[in-house]
Parts: sequence; C-alpha cells; structure tokens
Amino acid sequence: MLPLLAESDDNILLIQPSPGLMIWTLVTFLLVLFILKRLAFGRIAEMLEARRRAVQDNLEAAESARDEAQTLLDEYKKQLAAARSEASEIVERAKRTGEEERRRMQSELQAERERGVEAARSAIAAETRQALDRIKTEIADLTLQATAAVLRTKLDDAESRRLIDEALADVDFSKLAGD
Repeated sequence: MLPLLAESDDNILLIQPSPGLMIWTLVTFLLVLFILKRLAFGRIAEMLEARRRAVQDNLEAAESARDEAQTLLDEYKKQLAAARSEASEIVERAKRTGEEERRRMQSELQAERERGVEAARSAIAAETRQALDRIKTEIADLTLQATAAVLRTKLDDAESRRLIDEALADVDFSKLAGD
C-alpha cells in the first residue's frame, strides 16, 4: 500500500456504499428538485423568457431604427440631389435671363443710336433745304439788283419773278446739297 494514504476507519466509511445514506440523499435531492421546480424554476424560466423577449424587442427596435435611419438618409440624399439640381437650374436660368437682358439692352441701345442718327440726318436734310431756300432767295434778290443795275430800270414784280424762275430753273442746286 501507499505510505501516503493511511487507511483509517473514517476513510473507509466514506468510500463504502451505504444504502440508507443513498436513499436519504436521493429523497432529499428529489424533494429539493420538486421545491425548486415548483417555486424557483418557473420564475427563473419566466425571467429568462422576459429577458429573451426584451432582448428580441430591443434587437427588432434597433433593426427598425436602422431601417428608418437608412430610409431617412436615402430621402435626405434625394432631397439634397434635388436641391442641388434646382440650385444649378436657378443659376442657369439667371445666366440666361442676364444674357437675354444684356442682348435686349444692346438691341435697345442700337435702336436708340439708329433713331438718333436718323434724327440727325433728318435735321441735316431740313437745314440743308432751308439753307438752299435762303440761297435761292439771296440769288434771286442779287439777280434783281444786278438786272436793275444793268437795265437801269425797275422791273415789275411779275416780270422779275418770271426772269428769276427762268434763271433758277437752269441752276442745279442738288450739287450744293451734296446728294
């Protein structure tokens, strides 16, 4: 035998099966099992089931929140893209409007310039006609004076007017007008 293990009567009793002790141990075990099943296991199972449901509900809520957040993110991205598109459209429209306004103003300026040039031409033409009329009148008066001096007689108005008209009919005043 082993010298470390000393056989004593107490050790042998622990190792030897005792049918009475086994029965009481089994009865006690079954009694404790019955009490635990009746009182504790049901409550423990209920608490575990409640905890499982709470965890499951939290997981479902988290999944729902994630799906909702993803939906909101997608909607935000669409709105952002639409806002960018609308902003670029507004900028493009403003550019077109500015360009159209610039062209319209240039057209109005050109039309105003042409009206000014036409008005100036009309004024020049009117001044030219007036100047030619004055020249004709001066020539007529000078011609009458020269005729009266040459003839040393005064002509009546009808005769002098006829002579002046004949003389002026031969004169080409269009060269004086620059036409």
